[in-house]
Amino acid sequence: MKTGSHVQSHINKYAKKDISQMYKDFNISDDGYNDQQVRFNRDIYGMNIGDKKIETTLYRFFRSFNNLFSMILLVLIVVSFFTDVIFTSNYRRNGTTCLMLVVIFLISGFVRFVQEMRSKKAVDSLIELINTNVQTRRNGKWQEISSNELVVGDRVKFYAGDRIPADIRLINVNELFVSQSMLTGESLVIEKNADILERKECTSLNDYNNIVFSGSLVIGGSGEGIVLAVGKETVYGEISRDINIRKNGFEKGANSIAGVLIKFIAILVPFVFISCGLVQGNWLSAFLFSLSVAVGLTPEMLPMVINACLAKGSSVMGKKDTIVKNINAMQGFGSMDVLCVDKTGTLTGDKIVLEYYIDILGNESKQVLEYAYLNSLYHTGVKNHLDDAICQVEQMPKFNYLRLLEEYNKLDELPFDYNRKYVSVLCENTLNEKSNLNNENLLIVKGDVETVCKKCTYAEYRGKAYPMDMQSVHHIIDEMQEDGMKVIAVAYKNTNKEHIIPEDENDLILLGYLTFFDAPKKSAQEAIEKLKKLNVPIKVLTGDSKRVAVSVCRRLNLDTDNIIDGENLFELTDDELAILCENTTIFAQLSPKQKAKIIKVLQENGHTVGFLGDGMNDLHAIFQSDVGISAEGATEALQEAADVILLKKDLNVLEEGILEGRKVFVNMSKYIRITASSNFGNILAVVIASVLLPFFPMTSIQLLLLNLLYDVLCLILPWDNVDEELYCKPRDWSGKTLGRFMLFFGPISTIFDLTTFAFLFLWLCPTISGGTFTSLNHESQQTFITLFQTGWFLESMWSQVLILYSLRSKKIPFIQSKPAKPVILVTIIGIILFTIMTIIPIGRFVGLTKMPLSYFAFLLLVVLLYISLVSIAKSWYVKKYKELI
Repeated sequence: MKTGSHVQSHINKYAKKDISQMYKDFNISDDGYNDQQVRFNRDIYGMNIGDKKIETTLYRFFRSFNNLFSMILLVLIVVSFFTDVIFTSNYRRNGTTCLMLVVIFLISGFVRFVQEMRSKKAVDSLIELINTNVQTRRNGKWQEISSNELVVGDRVKFYAGDRIPADIRLINVNELFVSQSMLTGESLVIEKNADILERKECTSLNDYNNIVFSGSLVIGGSGEGIVLAVGKETVYGEISRDINIRKNGFEKGANSIAGVLIKFIAILVPFVFISCGLVQGNWLSAFLFSLSVAVGLTPEMLPMVINACLAKGSSVMGKKDTIVKNINAMQGFGSMDVLCVDKTGTLTGDKIVLEYYIDILGNESKQVLEYAYLNSLYHTGVKNHLDDAICQVEQMPKFNYLRLLEEYNKLDELPFDYNRKYVSVLCENTLNEKSNLNNENLLIVKGDVETVCKKCTYAEYRGKAYPMDMQSVHHIIDEMQEDGMKVIAVAYKNTNKEHIIPEDENDLILLGYLTFFDAPKKSAQEAIEKLKKLNVPIKVLTGDSKRVAVSVCRRLNLDTDNIIDGENLFELTDDELAILCENTTIFAQLSPKQKAKIIKVLQENGHTVGFLGDGMNDLHAIFQSDVGISAEGATEALQEAADVILLKKDLNVLEEGILEGRKVFVNMSKYIRITASSNFGNILAVVIASVLLPFFPMTSIQLLLLNLLYDVLCLILPWDNVDEELYCKPRDWSGKTLGRFMLFFGPISTIFDLTTFAFLFLWLCPTISGGTFTSLNHESQQTFITLFQTGWFLESMWSQVLILYSLRSKKIPFIQSKPAKPVILVTIIGIILFTIMTIIPIGRFVGLTKMPLSYFAFLLLVVLLYISLVSIAKSWYVKKYKELI
């Protein structure tokens, strides 16, 4: 991974210079900086705070209202204000509609805002854990300060387990090993030193042996150095700046759905305006009524229902070790059909484990393990990751380490050295001493294969020594190294000495080898299989080498036949890359921008892509993806950029998120499709009736009230059951098939609306009012109109609510697909209460009245016929289009 020009030149300069030059350039003394120097350098070089976007409470508040659905509602508020308040006579002026829309708008935004703040609180607590303290030389003494207070030129110390707080030039080290996987994506653990960099050109961060970079983790040893860069001027900070803001997949889908609704409004409103104006002759009334049609066609509580669905899904995930920072990401979970993951820390544990202990021919050797254990246990240098893995054998049931401790005592050692690349331990065999045998001590050497083998004269196999043959060594270890393993050699010799010097590390006997591996997580394979069943294939995007990536993926049963590395990607045309991304599972040795490029190509191929990573090298990919996923313990910048944070580095948690996201998607789709088609059917009936009838079939406020009451009941949909086949595969969040659904099921509703109009206008209303509409006086005509409007209000309410049961699933309602009990309870209670509303004062306030019992017999018959016809039509629709919701 190459760094940017400014940062790279700064690092290159001091990596290749003597430490004294740094002391001179930064005016550093042995006492460190005093307070005045700290303030001076902070003014020049800045603070150790990343260049991050701070999501304040106010920012999240405005984001809660900033979506296209809310904008449509806001437009309707303005329209209602002008039509019902400004352009209306004092006698008919009524701001109820406008007020109700404002309340809906505010409640919808606050539902989202409350969940956003819950997530923000959880994220803030995580990020606070990342900010660490650091040992710094100030005013002549070492003191502990917050890493945020560091300045360029500070002398700092760090130890095993610490996170490097800035870019630092090393001046003193003690067996220092660091992991730069957060920055490079490679699982290698690298030894650092304080020597002047000899390389003429460095192509990756791993080449800088005397620099430790912000975000790296100290695996073993300790170090001291001078701060070269802080905050956004570090390599870490530069990567976090070099990103583009992505457009959320939810917003794209929402725009698509809103676009369909707007098209219907754009077609119907002018038609209603012209037809009503021509028939009734009152163009102002026609204009106002046509605008109320726009209000009626739009599901006013769409933002609230969607936000309720998203918030409910986010809340459920919060109980499953997942923080959903942006609740729009719940939809992304449901639509995701490709999951890209970084290997290190995701598929693997980012922890080296001992895989094999073998003799020179590759057979398992207990002696090799015992000698290696003694060497790792007894050397006093700070243990590195390999020693830790070896010492874990104490937990093996058949490994009697207590016996070894009784038999062998430590006499001396020569610690690990960067140039020597091995460690030697001299042990006394107490059994020889007790039995008066030849009192020879045991020298055990462990380290780099090439280096240790050069020190060997013989190789031992089954107790016999053979002349050393490097060709035989490579015949054994090359295959293991090709399989992505780390291999070290174990050698020994007997000696009478009680103290050793480097010259004693010659004429050794090669005993065998130890192999180590960054092992896949136990849970990873199970999770991958679950994701495959959910039709979410995994693609591995890693900075590691091809052989390491293949080795890990083979153990996880991922396809390893097709693999490509970053270097070969440059040679492909756009068309070749588009095809390759579809057919390839493993992408190795990638730069951060190449990861983002692959995700972009997949998106251009029509996929909704999620990306899971935990290092700074993953930041570009996180921002490019439709759903950016990080894990607790990831870098601060990555946690800020991600949509979702996993509190466990476990792909099984992702499976639960995908399932919950798909359920959220289905329940949102139920509401949008059923409501939009019902509204379209009702408005179509209104349009026809307004041309044929001498009065409007429903007032603007009645039309709005009808939609509001129905939408209130739909707030229970987030808790509805979802058929398994509806969440077993990814679903596209868009309005592609919404128009088709509206045009198919909407007119069915219109048929029964017109039937109700005919029954009311030709029989029920004349019977109760005492004659046909034209034969009545003004007062009786008002009674006629009130009865008509109330009758249609009830028919629309009953049919809209009850049709939910038929269209919520392509299966037979209550038999093959059962709604959730809360849905049944709320809808039944809602119908009863809203029916009662027609006979209480609030009903009279909006122009409704009590209906005779004979009408309810007709109403029940009409609704049953409507549901039956919809059920038949549904079967035909599913058969033709293979889907419903």
